Amino acid sequence: MEKLNIREIEKLLAKENDLQSPLVKMLEKDERKGVQQLLKKWHNKKDLEAKAYEKHAQMTYYENKYRSKGYVHIAGIDEVGRGPLAGPVIAAAVILPPDFYLPGLDDSKKLSEKKRVEYYEEIIQTALDYYVGIIDSEEIDRINIYEASKKAMRTAIAGLRLKPDFLLIDAVKLHTPYPEEAIIKGDGKSISIAAASIIAKVTRDRLMVDLGREYPAYGFSTNMGYGTKEHLSAIQMFGITPHHRKSFAPVKNYKG
Repeated sequence: MEKLNIREIEKLLAKENDLQSPLVKMLEKDERKGVQQLLKKWHNKKDLEAKAYEKHAQMTYYENKYRSKGYVHIAGIDEVGRGPLAGPVIAAAVILPPDFYLPGLDDSKKLSEKKRVEYYEEIIQTALDYYVGIIDSEEIDRINIYEASKKAMRTAIAGLRLKPDFLLIDAVKLHTPYPEEAIIKGDGKSISIAAASIIAKVTRDRLMVDLGREYPAYGFSTNMGYGTKEHLSAIQMFGITPHHRKSFAPVKNYKG
């Protein structure tokens, strides 16, 4: 039998999912260096796919737990922006379909900006519903950042057109009219919370980029309002903007 060439093998492997298939067994005996490189690349890809599926299975534990109890529309809730010196705190509520699968989905902080944007687009197109709650710096100063974070979450939940019947929340107990579970580090344990963290993070980053165009000296488009050296130097030189949190140190030590 005439040996397959590299291009033919590559096409066949692209369609192969069985690690023990006759094709794979045959290629394991093929001594050509190019074939072994292709096979190694294929095995690596399958390993990554298996790990992604395993992670997905782990991160659907809470969703499956509550669906088995009869809950249907389970919303994940997360917020971003507690720590920055400027800009809003933003929360998102997301209801995903039961068959949602996005390999690599994780806590937004663990993903590259490129991946976050890619997953953001996938989530908003696939989600049954989602909504974003935004609390500005003025209200943060008025009610404190902890209460502002909870208000952003409640705003996101209230904005859902598809009313949830259960909430999975990252770390915070909200005491809403809906049954809920607060999960410590939930953005790495629940796909619904992870999806909410990505929606919130990408939304806030885009808003801060817009503020960066309006106030270029502060570097908002890169520091996202956090207290970097560039940001603190700009405060010392130019004072504070209307978007700074006046109750936060060291902002409260400067006058706008």
